[in-house]
Amino acid sequence: MIKTINGAALRKMFLNAFSLVEENKKNIDALNVFPVPDGDTGTNMSLTLKSAVTEMNACESNTIESICVAFNRGALKGARGNSGVITSQIIKGICSVLMAKEEDINLKDFAKAIQTGSDMAYKAVTVPKEGTILTVIKAMAEKAKQASRSAKCFEDFFNDIIAHGEATLQMTPDMLPVLKKAGVVDAGGRGLVFIFSGFYKALTGEMTEVEFINNIEKDVTSEDMHVNYQSLADIKYAYCTEFFVINIYEKTTDADINALRSRLMEIGDCVLCIGDLQLIKVHVHTNEPNRALGYALQLGELNGVKIENMLEQNRQLRKQQEKEPLKEYGMISVAAGDGLNSVFKDIDVDYVISGGQTMNPSANDIATAADKVNAKNIFVFPNNKNIIMSAQQANDITDKNLIVIPTKSIPQGVSAILSFDGTASVQENKENMLDAIANVRSGSVTYAVRTTNVDGIDVKVGDIMGLDEHTVLTTGTDITDTTIELISKIVKSDSSNITLFYGEGVTEEDTTNLLSKLEEKYPDIDISVVFGGQPVYYYIISVE
Repeated sequence: MIKTINGAALRKMFLNAFSLVEENKKNIDALNVFPVPDGDTGTNMSLTLKSAVTEMNACESNTIESICVAFNRGALKGARGNSGVITSQIIKGICSVLMAKEEDINLKDFAKAIQTGSDMAYKAVTVPKEGTILTVIKAMAEKAKQASRSAKCFEDFFNDIIAHGEATLQMTPDMLPVLKKAGVVDAGGRGLVFIFSGFYKALTGEMTEVEFINNIEKDVTSEDMHVNYQSLADIKYAYCTEFFVINIYEKTTDADINALRSRLMEIGDCVLCIGDLQLIKVHVHTNEPNRALGYALQLGELNGVKIENMLEQNRQLRKQQEKEPLKEYGMISVAAGDGLNSVFKDIDVDYVISGGQTMNPSANDIATAADKVNAKNIFVFPNNKNIIMSAQQANDITDKNLIVIPTKSIPQGVSAILSFDGTASVQENKENMLDAIANVRSGSVTYAVRTTNVDGIDVKVGDIMGLDEHTVLTTGTDITDTTIELISKIVKSDSSNITLFYGEGVTEEDTTNLLSKLEEKYPDIDISVVFGGQPVYYYIISVE
């Protein structure tokens, strides 16, 4: 029976929580209500936890405080999507209580931590909605308080919490009609139960082992490490050093990889040393890159070596800024697709973050982009309802003043940016942008990934769906016909402009045919078709 938890045990609990969510992320994704091919709750929660674990793994100390500080910082930076941000706030609350412990953690400590996590999660959401992950964490927090008085050990404590969380999760369809219609429980709540199950299994010795990075080359880059290049004082270690260890020697063991990580921690920070006996990815900020390379050469051959002088990068940046004084305003937009990227750059957006549906950028991605924009005040356009909270959380990471305009679609983002006035104040611009958002209607055309009934419409796998910002308005078997039907449902008598951004899976011939039919149907409306190149959505539609 485990009655107290020390730092080493807490580290295992956090790692196992990530591993269990990572292992089950596809099952969590499948619970998303809308049958569109961008269900990403599980993916976002997993990536958020992965960032937290990455930061924790770079922490050599096993004190409760150091582990909590690192895990919380990683979750804050890596938070993606609404589910990831809420998860990061739960983690923030839990860690804020546990990190204050100078001795081992007892049942009452952990119960208080869960309650604080629940409180912080609710505060993070402007209009909390019951039947979601918030309901599940609140119920688990209430049960934790009871269990801290009745349970004899942590095994019983977590067993009671998880059982109550699961029971609450099964009731979420009765709280949210949309869940009941889709025949699913809340995806975020399911992910939360997996997190606590990971805690429990770590304590009982049932550690879940998953490949930490499925694709090392693509999944981890130096961009994951947020460095403020604006200040030399923030650069303790001058050289950003990255490389792969390949053709691992037969004598090399997993223990050698762990030893390499420890040695790297002694000569630098922002350490990543991940992989297996086939391939190891290394990233470290250090003043002695020669030693980092030397240590790794003892394990195998080096490949893809990249060493960047961050001090020189800082000097060059400062010289550039001296030539170009800090301007009053800057703009950052999120978009997926070469065409959409060009559209935003053409309307003077300073930095376009690649992302959107299926690939929500993290708070750290947005903060990193902000640090690259030479402006005092930076307007951020998420262009997706699932990115808004991450954009808001980026304010906690960067020193720049971020003004997040809650755009939920590409058309809203374009309309808001076009209303920008360089001579107006921040508040005046914000108000103008919010007014612009209210005057644009957005639609999109995609395909269904599962059979269900949503918004009173029967949907089959493979159906073409026409959606507005909130609901499925029409379905069909033909992209052009479904697009025309969707537009007929969102156009108004006073509409004067229709813009269609066409993406992957649509040819110029298709768009020419569609444009001809729309011009015949709406002779008094200006209609334009623009290449967007976006994945997943055949068309993104703006009606003003």
